[in-house]
Amino acid sequence: MFRAFRAEVEAAIEAALDSLELPTGDLGVEEPPEDVPATLASSVAFRLAGEVGAPPPKVAADIADAIDPSEYAYVEAVDTQGPYVNFHVTPAYDEATLDAAQDDGYGRLDDQETSVVVEHTSANPTGPVHVGRARNPILGDAIARCLDYAGYDVERHYYVNDAGRQVAVFTWAYETFDEEDLPEPERDRPDYDLVRYYRKGNQWLDEADADRAEAAEAEIESIMQGLEAGDDETFERVGRVVDRVLSGMRQSLERLPAVFDAFVKETEFIRDGSAEDVVARLKADDHSVYEEDAWQLDLSDYGIEKHLVFLRSDGTTLYTTRDLAHHEWKFENFDRAVTVLGEDHKLQAEQLRAALDVLGNDTSQLQSTFYSWVNLPEGGMSTREGTGVDLDDLLDEAIARARDEVESRLDTRGRDDDLSADDIDRIAHQVGIGAVRYDIVSKQPTKSITFEWERALDFEAQSAPYIQYVHARCCGILDEADVEETVDASVLSTPEERALLRVIARFPAQVEQAADDLEPHVIATYAREFAETFNAFYRECPVLSAEDAEVRAARLALVRASRHTVANALDVLGVEAPTSM
Repeated sequence: MFRAFRAEVEAAIEAALDSLELPTGDLGVEEPPEDVPATLASSVAFRLAGEVGAPPPKVAADIADAIDPSEYAYVEAVDTQGPYVNFHVTPAYDEATLDAAQDDGYGRLDDQETSVVVEHTSANPTGPVHVGRARNPILGDAIARCLDYAGYDVERHYYVNDAGRQVAVFTWAYETFDEEDLPEPERDRPDYDLVRYYRKGNQWLDEADADRAEAAEAEIESIMQGLEAGDDETFERVGRVVDRVLSGMRQSLERLPAVFDAFVKETEFIRDGSAEDVVARLKADDHSVYEEDAWQLDLSDYGIEKHLVFLRSDGTTLYTTRDLAHHEWKFENFDRAVTVLGEDHKLQAEQLRAALDVLGNDTSQLQSTFYSWVNLPEGGMSTREGTGVDLDDLLDEAIARARDEVESRLDTRGRDDDLSADDIDRIAHQVGIGAVRYDIVSKQPTKSITFEWERALDFEAQSAPYIQYVHARCCGILDEADVEETVDASVLSTPEERALLRVIARFPAQVEQAADDLEPHVIATYAREFAETFNAFYRECPVLSAEDAEVRAARLALVRASRHTVANALDVLGVEAPTSM
């Protein structure tokens, strides 16, 4: 309803400005300051004061006088406070909100009839996913969820780097060393098993004498050349390593969960000839130069000083060359392409966009969003020497700490016979994984963050458990009550009830904003505000013990609307909504 109300407000202001023969432009519609008692306000009087030659409060009063609220379904009244034109909602607004939020799909927007491919994570298939890269799958998955809720037809893709030097080294090492040459794997999983070969190979290359290293490098180069030439045997050799490593990496990612509709290999664009076609077209362009034994693009026309190398002297393509073919394939198959990248890839992304433009593509289809790193406080986790902290280590510790917190709370408040050991395991998993996801996705992506266990797992503060507990509380209330088919929203008259209705009404608009800006932290912030508002309602407004039957029914409907809202807000973020805690 908030989106509908906002549309009415914008229409009312625009009509008023037209009637006053004032320019429309930026209408200044926004949520008002805390001291302005309205649902929406317009600051347009600031912009027009100079043109009109009157102080902003006078301009605001003239605009308000030109608006007839009776022409609109959800505008009850229009007034001013200083320079703001304030808009108040009708009872019909609250009724429509309460009714809409009874649907368990509340917050999902209409079909946009637009396809979007979201590429994220795409970590090199050389070993287990490291915690430093955990922000990419969490942010990428949340962005995909935002777009899905906003009505887009979304596909989630993992772009597999299976043609670079790292993979060639991996393949050579796997075929060179024996099990007895390696330490025990850290986990019984393919990625942990095979990464031992990769580490051994790199160590060997660093320590080998010149003759032995030269022979090994020749073998590695032959693998790269075989891939470039489209040699089936070489593809099979590399595929045996890459596919096994990916199968293990997928198990880590699915724990978050971050799942993918497709794993697109860069070798596909070598084998189908599209990378070769990109090279030919780039060579023929005026931006192309041959310098330092390599074909390069001079992108100075695009404000980029560093040349983009797209073909080596030995005739092999580079990652970015193949990624150009990959993106042209995206443009052919999807209306929009979104890529989630670490901040260290900004230059690469700028070069890619410029090169796509050189190739004649409509780069408005492409959006990139960048994130900074996730750090762990010193001593915050145990680490295995030489390997850093893997994502699995982080998730295991999150679940263990959540279980300790749940057990501690049960001991403090008294054991609940209804909670079995399986229930505690379920809650620990939901809370632990949810705490990691929420703590990471709730921050603006461009800000580096340090993950802190005490903050992330705080049941009393603004964290995932704090919000998850609201959903569990809603479920507990509704489990004890019969569903009323018809309710009267007008009996919800306390400030806490009305505040909760208003924050519920805003949820679809928050989904729209998060999807438009590719910023899921907008939903995280909203979910915290929602939890605070619901808890104020819960403290002040008895539900099951309400003396008046109509009030009880309306409050139950409000709790049901709250359950749908918080469940879907958490779902947008990829955080589970426990039914009990």
